[in-house]
Amino acid sequence: MPDVIVYPPAEDGGRRVRVGEQFVGMAYTLLDISEFLRRAGQDDVEPEDVATVDWIEWRGGGPDLWEH
Repeated sequence: MPDVIVYPPAEDGGRRVRVGEQFVGMAYTLLDISEFLRRAGQDDVEPEDVATVDWIEWRGGGPDLWEH
């Protein structure tokens, strides 16, 4: 399982997402994070699971924080 880090919200509410050593994009919803994981080869992670898996590190607030 790759290391996944979701960074604190930016001014626009988006959160940078890193999978392994690569930044994969700016997420605005859990669906975005699920899509980034799918593109990285993690096809089995549904959007509703993103908030509860223990291998995603949420920095600066959990999966319910999307505002700066």
